[in-house]
Amino acid sequence: MEQVFALALGYFLGSVPFGLILTGLTGAGDLRAIGSGNIGATNVLRTGRKGIAAATLLLDMGKGLLAVELARRFWPGDEALAALGAVLGHCFPLWLKFKGGKGVATTMGVSLGLAWPIGLAYAVVWLGMLAITRISSVGGLSAAIAAPIAAAVLGYQEYALVLAAIALLVVFLHRANIARLRAGTEPKIGGSKSADRG
Repeated sequence: MEQVFALALGYFLGSVPFGLILTGLTGAGDLRAIGSGNIGATNVLRTGRKGIAAATLLLDMGKGLLAVELARRFWPGDEALAALGAVLGHCFPLWLKFKGGKGVATTMGVSLGLAWPIGLAYAVVWLGMLAITRISSVGGLSAAIAAPIAAAVLGYQEYALVLAAIALLVVFLHRANIARLRAGTEPKIGGSKSADRG
């Protein structure tokens, strides 16, 4: 039952749609009708509200971190399940008919919660690839794939498997972005919004 509780806690925390809430409260419109329609920080940025996008990014990271820390506090040993639940909740929130974000920021949060060296590796790869390519999806995909590798290399084998499962989910949710990357049509941050559907 503790495993079920940890997974459920992660899911319900992860399913809080901060991007949708913040854009609604600030009059930026219905996030689901903008750009890709997902609830993550990248789509919030398309509203032109950089501050709200930054807040969404931090809160989406925070809910992943909180889920892991609470599970560690109440059900030690089951924090990886809380991490998985948090990402699933963000990507498939019950309240939004299972149409959420793509999990990049929340995965950063759970990586940091599981072990700060994994979170550091995630951040370095994410920000590094973003700086090099200026393509949001490249940064997020690279970081998600790097997380389980970092976990295994740094000696956190107990977290590598769940992070690998999360990485597969993130890659699956970015399949349209991957198709555009292959076609050379994936937009860069600050580029033409008309091409931006990621």
